Amino acid sequence: MKKIRTERIGAEIQKELAKIIRDDLNDPRLSDTAAVSVVEVRVTNDLSFADCYISVLGDTSKKEDVLDALNQAKGYVKMLIGERMRLRSMPEFRFKLDETIEYGAYMDKLIKETIAKDESARKANEN
Repeated sequence: MKKIRTERIGAEIQKELAKIIRDDLNDPRLSDTAAVSVVEVRVTNDLSFADCYISVLGDTSKKEDVLDALNQAKGYVKMLIGERMRLRSMPEFRFKLDETIEYGAYMDKLIKETIAKDESARKANEN
C-alpha cells in the first residue's frame, strides 16, 4: 500500500480517536486527568496495526491508568472508528505513551543549567 495512503488513514484515525476519547468514552480514568491527547497514529503498510501515541498532560501520575483505560476500550474504539471510516479492514490498536514533551522539558532544563554554569565560570575567570 502506498505510504501516502497509510499516512492519510493514520491522520484520519488520529482525528476520530481524539473525538472518541473526548466524547464517547466515559471511563473516569480518562476524565479525571487534565488532558489526554492523541499525538500521532502510525499505521503499518498492511493496515494490520495502528500505533497510537498518547500524551497525558497535567496529573502525570495517572499515565498508566489512562493506558489501561484505553486498552480496555480497544474493541469499542475499533467498532466506532470502523463505523465512521468504513475501511475494508480495521487495524488493531496499540496504545503507547508519548514522552516527547517531558523529554523536551528535561533537555531545556539541562541547557539552561549548562548556560548558567558557563556564565558563572566566565564571570569567575574575568575577576
